[in-house]
Amino acid sequence: MAITAAQVKELRDKTSVGMMDAKKALVEADGDLDKAIDLLREKGMAKAAKKGDRVAAEGMTAVAVKDNRAAIIELNSETDFVAGNAEFNELLRAVANTIVEFAPADVEAALALEVEAGQTLNDKIVGTTQITGEKITLRRFTVVEKADSENFGSYSHLAGSISALVVVDGASEAAAKDIAMHVAAIAPQYVSDDQVPAEVVAKEKEVQLASEDLAGKPDNIKEKMVDGRIKKFLAEISLLDQPFVKNGDQTVAQFIASQNGSVKSFVRYQVGDGLEKKVTDLAEEVAKQLG
Repeated sequence: MAITAAQVKELRDKTSVGMMDAKKALVEADGDLDKAIDLLREKGMAKAAKKGDRVAAEGMTAVAVKDNRAAIIELNSETDFVAGNAEFNELLRAVANTIVEFAPADVEAALALEVEAGQTLNDKIVGTTQITGEKITLRRFTVVEKADSENFGSYSHLAGSISALVVVDGASEAAAKDIAMHVAAIAPQYVSDDQVPAEVVAKEKEVQLASEDLAGKPDNIKEKMVDGRIKKFLAEISLLDQPFVKNGDQTVAQFIASQNGSVKSFVRYQVGDGLEKKVTDLAEEVAKQLG
């Protein structure tokens, strides 16, 4: 099939490989982006593993806590300029506080909540949109409950472009905040390796078995090497196995054990995960305004 320049650019953006390597991988994968990424990984181009790292939207995240309930939210805008202004920040806090107060089931239910007499949360968002001149949307949120014996920890990085919310059992709020800082910085995917779905492990094993550096090796040697790589893969994506961001000499599991606690759960939001970013030509926009 014919491979377009747009497909090549998208693969390059997600993997940081050269144009020719991207095109070859797409041709071999019949234009399937995910398959092309896996093929690049099999050829040892490690940056392709980070296909989900790129962020492509503007806005902010925030965490609100009330008693034994917490909420983490993402509010999107069209530009980072609007995301940094006072009106947007005021709305961000209002939305987070409303969601933690009422714990709606989904975004649709959240938007229908009455925040003032005759005014819904959606009305409030529309009102701010009219002030800023940009569309503002509540993209997602998660409401988390805890027991009295547990503690929340939250941390926001880069003025809210990343937020993390953690629940720990038996450890202090300070320890929970340290874990949240680690989650924000390192982006684990699961609390522990036993939470990693079997299909994720199977897919990684498939990719590793096809690695070019294993070609020609006896099956027993290949299996042993792949098992080692799988263990490393699980340690990289599992919170408890990661070197603790504040002390690389201990794992997160060792740190939380030293605090007489355990990690129950975490949620991490990064602005724009999985969204396409609208690319604008500033000169063109200004010309339109003047015209």
